[in-house]
Amino acid sequence: MDSLTQIVLGAALSAAIAPAKHRRAALLAGAALGTLPDLDVIPVNLFTDDPVARMTWHRSLSHSLLVLPFVAWAIWGWCRARGGRVAESPKRWFWAMQAALLTHPLLDAFTVYGTQLLWPLPMKPVMWSSVFIIDPLYTIWLLIACAIAWFWHERRMAQPALLVGLGLSSLYLGGSLWAKHRVERDAAPALAKLGLENAPRFSVPTPFNTLLWRVVAMTPDGFVEGERSLAADRGPMQFRHYRSDIPAFTQVNGYPAVHRLQWFNHGFMKAEQQDGRLLLSDLRMGAEPDYTFRFAVAERDGENWREIEPEQLKWSADVKQALPAMWARIWNEPAIVADADAQMHPLQEATAMRARVHSDTLK
Repeated sequence: MDSLTQIVLGAALSAAIAPAKHRRAALLAGAALGTLPDLDVIPVNLFTDDPVARMTWHRSLSHSLLVLPFVAWAIWGWCRARGGRVAESPKRWFWAMQAALLTHPLLDAFTVYGTQLLWPLPMKPVMWSSVFIIDPLYTIWLLIACAIAWFWHERRMAQPALLVGLGLSSLYLGGSLWAKHRVERDAAPALAKLGLENAPRFSVPTPFNTLLWRVVAMTPDGFVEGERSLAADRGPMQFRHYRSDIPAFTQVNGYPAVHRLQWFNHGFMKAEQQDGRLLLSDLRMGAEPDYTFRFAVAERDGENWREIEPEQLKWSADVKQALPAMWARIWNEPAIVADADAQMHPLQEATAMRARVHSDTLK
């Protein structure tokens, strides 16, 4: 999540656990601890210029639930040895610091980016993808609670305000999981009709809301993409088919950077050729044809590809046009395309071909 959200979450938790007379200090300490894990970008950027390494090392060691408890314990021990507030109420400060640090990676896991919760275990990053990286309706309750706790730090209303803020933000997270379940339930029959009932897929909310969702499923020759508005859509989901350069991707799949990307994004990538270079786009963040993370990984060398140092391309989306269009889409269901099946003809043909091959094999 964005830094402001992590700051107010850490501050609210710390202030709710620490003694009332320490509330302002707890707000500041929780804010610092809440943003501490994201400072991993500083050493990562100092040690490497590789954009793939920078992307995939973020949210690793500094976000691990196997590491952060010891970091919180070390900080607590140092503060306690110095005396002052922590030494005065060590038990409550211990849990305040643990909560402020440990909730950071857990909240990040609700986004689609990928959080390595059990680093260094060789597990794919967690991406529950039920909230966007910036979601005002999650953050606002925590921000209000922290403001009340700061200005009325020792008054009786401060503690209830913190608990209400934490409760409402948690309910919003729970609601995002419900929304995700509903979207995936609506997507299932449409994907099954296309022969993609078992295809790798993901769903993710569009920026700043949990009403409009994007669903992507992988196909033998690319992927399909569709949207679902919980506020407006009632008919069956519609999907658009996009091709990926599978033969080129197969040739470069052994490159370390490509292998690392495929592990990090669970294989949700598109390959395309542009100006003699092979580009890989992370399908999870963005929408066709604009993606936040696009990397050039190879150059054309005759009939083959030659590995190059990965280069991240600039995001080309026009935000001024995209956001109004997104807002309009939330409240309006698009007309059903009469020839929607024709749009999927290449995919359905491939599915039918696999069925014929399977039938011939059985004979």
